[in-house]
Amino acid sequence: MSRDPCPCGGDRYAACCGPFHAGTPAPDAARLMRSRYSAYALKLGDYLLATWHPAHRPAQLDLADPPGQRTTWLGLAVKAHRDTGPDTAEVEFVARYRIGGGKAVRMHERSRFVREDGRWFYLDGATP
Repeated sequence: MSRDPCPCGGDRYAACCGPFHAGTPAPDAARLMRSRYSAYALKLGDYLLATWHPAHRPAQLDLADPPGQRTTWLGLAVKAHRDTGPDTAEVEFVARYRIGGGKAVRMHERSRFVREDGRWFYLDGATP
């Protein structure tokens, strides 16, 4: 997978989201958001839970595809990234995916992030 393109649309996976999935802290909220998109595409549930702030994290995360259907992640567009404080940020993005042979779904979200002890965490998101 080291030479494969990164699901988030970046360069090679090994130079893009791979290091974050292996444990290197993301340097900013936008990179964490991109790595979380890639984790959804690669079904890395443990990474998603680990990067979700404990106060907002679900008890479990089911990334299984619906019976007989496969979820295909089609692309990510980061629309905006802004620091809202020294350790807080927002990232607005559009992620596209398709389940089975259905129509593409467009997920538009403005996500909030917080940095604690040098690590960024996803807090929550809202539809703009």
